[in-house]
Amino acid sequence: MHDGESRTFLVPGDLDAQRLDRVLVALLGDYSRSQIQRLISDHHVAIQRQGPKGPRSYEARANLPIHEGDEVTVSLPSAAPSTVASEALPLDIVYQDRDLAVVNKPAGMVVHPSAGHASGTVVNALLHHLDDLSGVGGELRPGVVHRLDRGTSGLMVVAKNDAAHHELARQFHDHAVEKEYIALVWGVVQAGRRIEAAIGRDPSNRLKMSTRASRARDAVTRITRAHHMPGLTLCQVAIHTGRTHQIRVHLSAIGHPIVGDSTYGGVHRRVPGDIRAVQRLQRPFLHAARLAFTHPADGRRMQFIAELPDDLTQVLEDLPGWPPEDKDEA
Repeated sequence: MHDGESRTFLVPGDLDAQRLDRVLVALLGDYSRSQIQRLISDHHVAIQRQGPKGPRSYEARANLPIHEGDEVTVSLPSAAPSTVASEALPLDIVYQDRDLAVVNKPAGMVVHPSAGHASGTVVNALLHHLDDLSGVGGELRPGVVHRLDRGTSGLMVVAKNDAAHHELARQFHDHAVEKEYIALVWGVVQAGRRIEAAIGRDPSNRLKMSTRASRARDAVTRITRAHHMPGLTLCQVAIHTGRTHQIRVHLSAIGHPIVGDSTYGGVHRRVPGDIRAVQRLQRPFLHAARLAFTHPADGRRMQFIAELPDDLTQVLEDLPGWPPEDKDEA
């Protein structure tokens, strides 16, 4: 279904007596329930039902029971220009097609405009670099499916249209997306370590997340590979969920915070001389190195790799025990 298009459906028997918003999710396929509800509230849905005196129009409401044979017409408005400003910011777009783009985000860049960050974000930059957006949520903008923290570098995927956004969001929700990170942590962590602890908002600091929150969501993090150096471990980390600050919180919770992470205990004032290079870090040593997902339109399995950026590589090269003698270890 395209922007500006109008489509009419006769409700089939298997959807009889269901709510209007649920019926439209089933009939349209490419739209989320929240998007459908917005269309209904904006008066883009009309209903006609056959009665003894002929067809009768009903006011569309999200919770209105719909019956077999009802005629439902949906009119999608053309996507409006984004309210977010386009900015000519440098951005490493490693792949794009008509449905999505994959970006290698630099550290220090916020993903989406918000209070305190109205400009200079990944979305501001994408609006400048992408010229074939077909609308997400009725607005000509890239759809943010997942986020990286401001201080984290690496790969993220954004959707160019509603259908791609809906399918990619489903893959993230169903844990069908593979996400691997590189992190330098304090202490010795062994490969194979699995961290399973629910994460929620820290009750004593609303800017932090915690494994001790009363309202928390399940989260699983796994250390897949590890290279040990004096006082440090370079880890390859896979996450099976995508909670806010997940890797940072989980590694801190087991006593191995990410080096350079001032929020979760990763900045040490006293550092042995041989590893003093870590004090040059201006952000957490965390990089989204690998991203794999299924293309939302054609079903291809896609994989992307992003090498460590220079600021992290230069710190590693000045640490004892790097590079590893056994190349398979790191």
